[in-house]
Amino acid sequence: MQQPRLDLDHFRRELISLRERLTEDSRDGDPAADVVEVDQSRVGRLSRMDALLGQAMSKETKRRRAAALKRIAAALGRIESGDFGVCRECDEPIASARLDFDPTITLCVRCAERAESET
Repeated sequence: MQQPRLDLDHFRRELISLRERLTEDSRDGDPAADVVEVDQSRVGRLSRMDALLGQAMSKETKRRRAAALKRIAAALGRIESGDFGVCRECDEPIASARLDFDPTITLCVRCAERAESET
């Protein structure tokens, strides 16, 4: 059974919207990412530990946002090159429902399951 033709404009709009939201979030900044004060006379041990945890979480959020922006840029590039919706492993179409869930996906279900079982 052949997969219906993908609505590339729909996915382009979704990806651009997602990119804009992530970019806006990164512009807002996060005060938790600020340098943690180590002066124990000013900040208690638990407060400092809480601030360090908040800083680590903020850094991880920033890293994940940057990775998502890279995946979005790659997906937009695949739309332009005509490779969007094609599995990078087996060259078979990726189910449109899978792309609706995450338009940055690069593997079909079968190849994703195979990759997961190898790790």
